[in-house]
Amino acid sequence: MAFFLGIDGGGSKTSCLIGDEISVLASGTSKGSNVIRVGEAAARQALHDAIRQACVSANITPAQIQRACVGLAGAARPEVRNPVHRMIVEIISGNIEITGDMEIALEAAFGENPGVIVIAGTGSIAYGRNAAGQTTRAGGWGFAISDEGSGYWIGKTAVATAVREGDQAQDTCLLKAIAKSWGITTHQQVVMAANGTPAPDFAALFPVVLKAAEKQNKQAREVLTQAAKELVTLAEDVLNRVFLDAATVPVAMSGGVFTHSSQVREVFYNRLSKKYPNVRLIEDVVEPVQGALQRARKYPR
Repeated sequence: MAFFLGIDGGGSKTSCLIGDEISVLASGTSKGSNVIRVGEAAARQALHDAIRQACVSANITPAQIQRACVGLAGAARPEVRNPVHRMIVEIISGNIEITGDMEIALEAAFGENPGVIVIAGTGSIAYGRNAAGQTTRAGGWGFAISDEGSGYWIGKTAVATAVREGDQAQDTCLLKAIAKSWGITTHQQVVMAANGTPAPDFAALFPVVLKAAEKQNKQAREVLTQAAKELVTLAEDVLNRVFLDAATVPVAMSGGVFTHSSQVREVFYNRLSKKYPNVRLIEDVVEPVQGALQRARKYPR
């Protein structure tokens, strides 16, 4: 029996699946393995932990894996792809494909069929392929200049909103929640922490914003609404480039922001479908690691 392995190496979580030709046999999870965000040592540990955990559950050894596909942000760049390949080779001797997180998400959503995937996790990106096989992307250039609507963007925008409104002596509930999560108390301390070096992990504030929104905090809900609008803009960029003549365009969502925020999903769907009546939104949030496993089964041809 042949065994295949798929990995989604995210900024906050690494997901791993092991399967045979038709079935999923086991899974494993660990911390984030994005090399740029966490560094090579932490990425290596996370990847190895996820693989070993899945192998133990499947009752096999890593040496028995015939092919593996690893999807991660920035995989087109040698400084990301090459070290990750070395890390995987240390534990797996079979064929290894390193590809973009958008590639495995598109595979999970549509296989080889056309469609658009919008990913909103720690980072964000939209990626699409039309019936002619043309592909295009929007966003995904890193949190310093891009990643609109992502968990990182939501956390950073929430801090900016809370600090601004706290400075104006308005509703400070969101500011207090952010301060509490950082183990501090005052407006000035939040300002100093937000501008510290190294910068705080703004993506870790996403659950804080979610909780505040669930309590009907106006500022938190406005941040989530704006995040959805930013994600719509990414989708629009892809639709306008390669799907202008398509009668129907399937669009799928992926990532923790979509998974955990019904508000983001709802605003995203309503705004996108209103402007593009030909869009058919897939309601279930896609798990990219499923696409990685599918690619491991198929590649190399």
